Amino acid sequence: MCGIAGGFAFREEGKRYIDRIEEASCSIGHRGPDGQGVFREDSVALGHRRLSIIDTSAAANQPMHSANGRFCIVFNGEIFNFRELHKGLLAGRQLRTLSDTEVFLALFEKMGTDCFAELRGFFAAAIYDREKKELVVVRDRFGKKPVHVFADDDAILFGSELKSLLAFGIPREVDKTVLPYYFQLNYIPQPFSILKGVRKLLPGKFLRISAAGVSEHTYYELALRKEAYGAFTYDQAKTELVTRMEEAVRLRLIADVPLGAFLSGGIDSSVIVALASRHEQQLKTFSIGFKDQPFFDETRYAELVAKKYGTQHTVFRLTTDDLLSQIDTIFASIDEPFADSSLIPTYILCQLTRKHVTVALSGDGGDEVFAGYNKYEAERNVSHPSRTAGIVKGLAPLWKILPKSRNSKLTNTFRQLHRFAEVAGLPPQERYWRWASMLPEAEARGLFAGGATAGIPLSQNYHWTITGTDLNEVLLADMNLVLVGDMLVKVDMMSMANSLEVRSPFLDQEVVEFAFGLPEAYKIDKRLKKKIVQDSFRDLLPAELYNRPKQGFDLPLLDWFRKELWSLIDEDLLADAFVREQGIFNADTIAALKKKMMSANPEDSHETIWALIVFQYWWKKNIA
Repeated sequence: MCGIAGGFAFREEGKRYIDRIEEASCSIGHRGPDGQGVFREDSVALGHRRLSIIDTSAAANQPMHSANGRFCIVFNGEIFNFRELHKGLLAGRQLRTLSDTEVFLALFEKMGTDCFAELRGFFAAAIYDREKKELVVVRDRFGKKPVHVFADDDAILFGSELKSLLAFGIPREVDKTVLPYYFQLNYIPQPFSILKGVRKLLPGKFLRISAAGVSEHTYYELALRKEAYGAFTYDQAKTELVTRMEEAVRLRLIADVPLGAFLSGGIDSSVIVALASRHEQQLKTFSIGFKDQPFFDETRYAELVAKKYGTQHTVFRLTTDDLLSQIDTIFASIDEPFADSSLIPTYILCQLTRKHVTVALSGDGGDEVFAGYNKYEAERNVSHPSRTAGIVKGLAPLWKILPKSRNSKLTNTFRQLHRFAEVAGLPPQERYWRWASMLPEAEARGLFAGGATAGIPLSQNYHWTITGTDLNEVLLADMNLVLVGDMLVKVDMMSMANSLEVRSPFLDQEVVEFAFGLPEAYKIDKRLKKKIVQDSFRDLLPAELYNRPKQGFDLPLLDWFRKELWSLIDEDLLADAFVREQGIFNADTIAALKKKMMSANPEDSHETIWALIVFQYWWKKNIA
């Protein structure tokens, strides 16, 4: 796990960018504190920051050159089957290191871009062919590792973070057409970016760059395998899932540095720990608990798993003041506006875990692949109508007038019932966008000063088929939208800010492809979400983990905004004079939103306020 940056100048003027390769590399030093290096030749520059995980010797430093000197690579990520590839496709090839980087480079030298299909892991890489004077930039199948790209007539630049592109000296102009997307979703969906001229390379893609120009290619695309729905009985599928997950976990235990696992007390992380403990004695496990919010504290469930498998378990018990105290540090780590507030506990968990290990296994991806979120249950209730769902829809006028907020269990229930009744009657495609959104599009666009945000509606930029007859269609859409735009971005940003590598066995290619060949009924029914995961590992986990609701964790944003952070909001980031002078947002709409947040019925106004102050902090730091 590292950080990469680089560029290709098409003309002499473009060299002004790549002359700053050192600055671009240093800007992401937190991603790789163990080493740095740059390669510069003619119109190409490559930079690398190293977090040493596999073969920690200096011989495995990057940029790395092939034995004949023709190819040069910078690589961020891990190739978990590198030893098998060396024994197989590279049989007889003498290598200088024990690193996965050299295997990747040797495989590219032998197969070119066809080698990407052979790689099992997660990666972002750039490989320069000095003979052809051609640069290839690639991103892994599911987008675990990021690649930001800037292009103009003079050059094309890339980097693991937007920070590296800014260090190259690119123009800093906000793309206002994407701002409604941010306020709808709480993040900017890929391939879009907050800055004009910048985009994110999509998962499963690579760029081929030369003096002749840039071409984009697809080497992988996840698809539903409906033809496989009948390939396994339910019992056979459970056995197959256990086999594939154990292999995915085993591969992710490869490391030459201390390794552990996050253990939240939920099913996914508990499965990972149970399987990892078969291969790793006294596995180190880490949980985060909340001293003053016992309803959200799941550490007792994590401790049951830790006790069952004899792990070296550490619990970090935090107060809400501990979370609040990290906000400035976390804001400074954000590349572009990103308003998923769970990044705060994620940052602190990574920060504290890094004091013990360099690599942590995580349950990320389990919910998107196997249908673990409440919205999937809601979608199933719409597509499989029941009397209860009909009653909830019929009482829509009541839910509309009742107080709604996340601030208490009762008002949160009213909020959820109102959302279901509001969305359930929409056509399937439109319904998906509402499940995925925090705000309806009209409300998001209403935040802005007139004429500032003309752009294509979010739903028209994506063309996934949602018929309402197969929940797998929704899961596939979420893999391409929510997972890659929100969940993986959050974990990458917060872990790499703390120089911690996070590995996700549920996102192993063999697991994901198997899952998208299973019928909906194996994943969710009227009784269980994530059904096959829960049933497959029932014998491995404590009984107490079952038959309890998925709790999640909501930050006390409303309390913070009404108390500790009110002056930051009212006198600084959303001060009326500043908003009017800035000219992006409708000052009257913002004033009304602040008033609503302080009322007896705030609904979700504080969520929108959070998205606003995250943007304002970013704007002041990077644009103003």
